[in-house]
Amino acid sequence: MRFILVAALAIAPLMAEGGKQAQRLDQATMVLSEIMATPDKAIPRDLLEKAHCIVVVPDEKSAAFLVGAKFGTGYLSCRKASEIGWSAPATIRIEGGSFGFQIGGKETDVVMLVMNKGGENKLLESKFTLGGDASVAAGPVGRSSSAQTDAQMHAEILSWSRTQGLFAGVSLEGATLRPDVDDNAKLYGKRLDSRQIVTTKTKMPKAAVRFVVELNKDSDHEHTNATGSSQ
Repeated sequence: MRFILVAALAIAPLMAEGGKQAQRLDQATMVLSEIMATPDKAIPRDLLEKAHCIVVVPDEKSAAFLVGAKFGTGYLSCRKASEIGWSAPATIRIEGGSFGFQIGGKETDVVMLVMNKGGENKLLESKFTLGGDASVAAGPVGRSSSAQTDAQMHAEILSWSRTQGLFAGVSLEGATLRPDVDDNAKLYGKRLDSRQIVTTKTKMPKAAVRFVVELNKDSDHEHTNATGSSQ
């Protein structure tokens, strides 16, 4: 009886962490869905269709973007090798930098698109800094990317933020991105880095299916099966 009680107490924190991962993935899905629901004020769909990877960092009350300690946890997904559909998501942390539109301790949603292979390789490596290790520019908003500036067209990463319902492109220069293998372990049951998750046949956890289905829908891959492996 004592053994069962000890085992239950040991498992309970793991279940709570798994629930937190699922909740954050749902928040990331909602952020993407809400942003893309208004085409005139959304990420241009043609950019999303061309992107190699996406990063979505939703606000989270227990770990929000704070004054003097700007940070957040979100998810990245990259195109499958077939270029149809998106990979299982990996956990990523963002720290520092300017998130625009932030007032006091207001929470901010952040979305980034990685536009070329060079940017993808940097995203899937260890920690790197936007504007230092990888070029970044504020992304355009609207139905089409035809109004892109030269800086936007040549940037490896385009970024946007949403605060209090206001969504706009914002340069996240100075922000640092790094994989979170501890959070990946809570989601996948084993320690995996970002590259292992998005480039190998990692089984997608149920908690991540809605996120990938939303990505497929927003980039015209509605009929892609999101419940299978990463590749």
